[in-house]
Amino acid sequence: MTGCAVGPDFLPPEPPPVAGYLPGADANERVLGKAFLYGADIPSRWWELFRSRALNELIEQAIQHNADLQAAEAAVRVAQANALAQRGALFPQVAGNWNSSRQKVPIATLDSPAANNAEIFSLHTAQVTVNYVADVWGGVRRQTESLQALAENQAFQREAVYLTLTSNIALAAIQEASLRGQISATRRLIALQTQLLQILRQQNSLGQIALPDVVAQETSLAQARLLLAPLEKQLALQRNLLAVLTGRFPSEGATATFDLASLRLPRKLPLSLPADLVCQRPDVRAAQASLHAANAQLGVAIANRLPQITLSGNAGSTAFAVSHLFAPGTNFWMIAGNALQPIFDGGTLRYRQVAAEEGLAQSVAQYRSTVLVAFQNVADTLRALQADSRALNAATAAERSAARSIDLVRGQIERGQVSLPSLLNAQQAYLQTSLARVQAQAALLADTVALFQALGGGWWNRWEATLVRAD
Repeated sequence: MTGCAVGPDFLPPEPPPVAGYLPGADANERVLGKAFLYGADIPSRWWELFRSRALNELIEQAIQHNADLQAAEAAVRVAQANALAQRGALFPQVAGNWNSSRQKVPIATLDSPAANNAEIFSLHTAQVTVNYVADVWGGVRRQTESLQALAENQAFQREAVYLTLTSNIALAAIQEASLRGQISATRRLIALQTQLLQILRQQNSLGQIALPDVVAQETSLAQARLLLAPLEKQLALQRNLLAVLTGRFPSEGATATFDLASLRLPRKLPLSLPADLVCQRPDVRAAQASLHAANAQLGVAIANRLPQITLSGNAGSTAFAVSHLFAPGTNFWMIAGNALQPIFDGGTLRYRQVAAEEGLAQSVAQYRSTVLVAFQNVADTLRALQADSRALNAATAAERSAARSIDLVRGQIERGQVSLPSLLNAQQAYLQTSLARVQAQAALLADTVALFQALGGGWWNRWEATLVRAD
């Protein structure tokens, strides 16, 4: 009777028929060059590729103490428990019942049920009841399948929270390193401007230059100092963010500090095959699980329109005294069957099936949208890394040139050959190029993190390691 299940059986969608992330037959090789390992796997602890012990320790602390991750793990356990609870409907429901009563019969109008015709008597009943709804059409199994898919959805949402958390910590550490680099560059310029101001003041006292030249340098120095307060504010906010991400209060502070020198780019970046991306992204797998649940709900809606068969029975004993229970003549039993077929319900069940069908169509569209966004994320990140590399090379060359210009102007000033416009331009160029180099270096690191996030973060390797330990 329970050998069939109405509704469509779920089949995972096929990977999209694309060979690369970028347009053009040879775009991946031509654009990406030798910096990527095409088809390589993503390690579960991808952040270790940055070779920063402080970053590794901070992420481990976050995994242990972050409240959002703990809430996501609890949500998985809730969904799993609900799926297990639904499985119980596949089995007979057995219950024991005990009932005791004492009553008085109005013998003037009713006969006493007691053999001795007693007016007041006690009655005790002990029985076992069994109810079983035969899952002839598989509605219970489809509902269980749906809840199991939702549990899988929650598991991948947990992986998405895990990936977001680790990525956010890495990005926050990179942003802190960038801010420290910008602060350091600004302070170097302030120190240099202070030295030059002292030289100009000395030359002014000797009558070699006019006072407006000194005032112009003082203004340039004050403008450079104005840049420090916003950078220091952003750094303080970034430290608060790192503390909260690791489960600490801002007053406790983060346990590590970061600068750009402590973070290194991976020598080679792994790049998954397009056919593997849909199996690796937690959001895509969560969308697939939602699609599975919607597919199963269609089976539930169809089964609800078909006859429902219920089997029930009970057996027990009734006696006037507890000591006489189960004595000869006190036993009873009953077996019953019931078949219920909805005939007219105003279209309720029909339109619930229509709603389930449309819900399935909605899930299909949402899954396709999620896949498209996943491929867009990877393509955007690859283009960003390509641009970041060029920007960093240009910014590094510009910073070297600006530093050389500063040295030349300083030598001219020390020899009394003052050209105030050249001095101000050289100082401004040095500040801008130094900040641009720091920001370009941080952008390259941040987009590297974004690539690991776009490729799924290697959660499957962590799951495999967990299964091996369990075995």
